[in-house]
Amino acid sequence: MTNFTQQPAFANLSKLAEDIKKTHMRDWFDAQPERADTMQAQACGLFIDYSKNRVNEEALAQLFALAKAQGVDTHRKAMFDGDTINNTEKRAVLHTALRNFSGKPVMVDGEDVMPEVLATLDKIEAFTASVHSGEHKGYTGKPVKHVVSIGIGGSFLGPKIMTEALKPYTHDAVKVHFVANVDGCHIHDVLTSLDHEETLIVMSSKSFSTQETLQNTLTAKAWFLEQGGTQEDIAKHFVAVSSNVKAATEFGIAEENIFPMWDWVGGRYSLWSAIGLPIAMALGFENYKGLLEGAHEMDKHFCDAPFESNLPVILAVLGVWYRNFFDAQSHVMLPYYHYLRGLPAYVQQLDMESNGKQVTQNGDVVEWETGPVIWGSEGTNGQHSFHQLIHQGTSVIPADFMLPLNVPNQNDTHHAMLASNCFGQTQALMQGKTFEECYADLEGKVSDESERKALAQHKTMPGNKPSNTILFEKLDPQTLGALVAMYEHKVFVQGVIWQVNSFDQWGVELGKVLGNQVLDGIQGKAEDDAFDASTRQLINRFRNANAPT
Repeated sequence: MTNFTQQPAFANLSKLAEDIKKTHMRDWFDAQPERADTMQAQACGLFIDYSKNRVNEEALAQLFALAKAQGVDTHRKAMFDGDTINNTEKRAVLHTALRNFSGKPVMVDGEDVMPEVLATLDKIEAFTASVHSGEHKGYTGKPVKHVVSIGIGGSFLGPKIMTEALKPYTHDAVKVHFVANVDGCHIHDVLTSLDHEETLIVMSSKSFSTQETLQNTLTAKAWFLEQGGTQEDIAKHFVAVSSNVKAATEFGIAEENIFPMWDWVGGRYSLWSAIGLPIAMALGFENYKGLLEGAHEMDKHFCDAPFESNLPVILAVLGVWYRNFFDAQSHVMLPYYHYLRGLPAYVQQLDMESNGKQVTQNGDVVEWETGPVIWGSEGTNGQHSFHQLIHQGTSVIPADFMLPLNVPNQNDTHHAMLASNCFGQTQALMQGKTFEECYADLEGKVSDESERKALAQHKTMPGNKPSNTILFEKLDPQTLGALVAMYEHKVFVQGVIWQVNSFDQWGVELGKVLGNQVLDGIQGKAEDDAFDASTRQLINRFRNANAPT
């Protein structure tokens, strides 16, 4: 494949960017009243206004041409066909198969994976129903009232954030708690408030050996035994989502309560798998299935829609535009909906773990910028803190604003104020406020001319700050599924354009390995010379502080 920067479209975009940097979006809106009508797209319950971007029709055409030249359509087909597109780990990438309701087979190494996928969904449905109905009982005959979901990374973020986002759909049979941090304070605070006879632990680890998850599960087991349970009783109070059946059964988990994982599902895409069991527990199986169905609808849209009206592709090429032609270092996500406040953290892992890469698929050193820093916060809170940087800072920071048009449990005034802030911020970022406007505002308020000019300068907002506005009727399970899948596919498209493998995470793996080595050092199982001087000093300080007195 021709290198990213050698594509004709790249050279065209470089020239266009230099011209567009001299142009203000205010002038485009003044000259083109129809701009907002032409720069919008909608699908799967989502509407995107991307007219407040520093891009014109010519630049968009070249961005779509760049995506085509980089083989986005070919790579997309390869992913959905089950080809081994994760070349460094020699795996297919098929989280889309987990929400495949088309009835079509999905082949991996000559075998249709759909029968096992659908069987696992049936197993999730049956187990959820048994807990919610009270049929599944603890060792003393009491029904389950609390579920503690233990995981890390995608095994934690996906279930927790989706459950928070869909809080209005919560099932009242059980309360689900999430634990990820290996800091013992977290698991301690959760367990001490629960009755072990009414508690179910869901341990999510593909290998059943993830350091943080295993330690928290061992702590939960010790708590359960200390409260009066026995090793034999573990089977009624612990279940696992893992591919390591041997380790799970040796722990005491009944084999029928072990839910499978597959190599072709990455952790940051795993909420669609049995990792989503806690979501079904919290919301009920039908709402969990609705989440999958919404994602499936977005999969179909991503595969079928032309690039020019394809939501993931539009967001992806705009991101490439700012990253590679405007030197944007980050991208901010701003959900104007309290229940969706966790989405920036979810997309942060999805995007930065996928495209934070420095070599191409072929192993060549990347000579262009790849994944940006993803960050953000909910609603109006950010307007009183970091929005200042976006308005008057010196960096280009593209923003995604998100708002449901209808929300539960709010009166009209609250939601109208929320919407007005959302739309007002996008308008302010685009328009800004000129020195002349600020100077005029100060007439009669500041008598000294030099002070008036200086203050006007401080109040000036350059504007021309890009943003997308994403609206949806309401955040139901189907819409949330479509929203998350849209960002998954956006990240995939950008990875293809940048020629990186979006599905490995060797930096994360190195951290795990070194963490285990340092733990050996802290516990006296490794020689001091195994570590550099700084790490050795830190280990010794920790050991001395925790030495027996």
